[in-house]
Amino acid sequence: MKTEDLTSTEMTEKSIKKVLQRHRLSGNCHMVTFQLEFQILEIQNKERLSSVTTDLNIIMEPTECSELSEFVSRAEERRDLFMFFRSLHFFVKWFEYRKRTFKHFKEKYPDTVHLLEGASSHCMGIRSASRPGFELLIIWKIKIDEEGKVSPKLDLLTKVPRRALELDKNRVIETAPLSFRALLGLLGIEAALESLIKLFCTEENN
Repeated sequence: MKTEDLTSTEMTEKSIKKVLQRHRLSGNCHMVTFQLEFQILEIQNKERLSSVTTDLNIIMEPTECSELSEFVSRAEERRDLFMFFRSLHFFVKWFEYRKRTFKHFKEKYPDTVHLLEGASSHCMGIRSASRPGFELLIIWKIKIDEEGKVSPKLDLLTKVPRRALELDKNRVIETAPLSFRALLGLLGIEAALESLIKLFCTEENN
């Protein structure tokens, strides 16, 4: 990480001293490369010294992390450097974990699992070779909330022939997304995904 001090302007008003500093910082967090330009206003009086970020501009190199754009805009608006670095750190950790997890299942079940957007996909498909037209889609997004907290959000979508929906009197297909969320809560991400994949593999073997 590299920091440049661009300018520093000092002003004195009665017993209050103000210093406006302009900085540029460039660095990277794993595969994310960024550059920050920000201003810090320091105000010192007889009692104390305080500082505040008055301007923040974040320039991020093109990246495969499409989910970061909204977060960057929010960090700029709030001028919150701490939130930017903290949230970026945890986002990248989840991004790498998702990438490793999908890669693991793709390699373990190459005939059943496919990644819709390549190695960095946020969507994993599970197909049944014995039942053409049946497919489960796992949508795994990484959310950053208003306070900068980073968390995974997984959803299940089903793709089945219309005739199968008509025959599904017990609404198993319709309630599958809710059942998947319950499974995540019980087993965790990796075990829940493995159980879905094995279900399709078992059906094909039978």
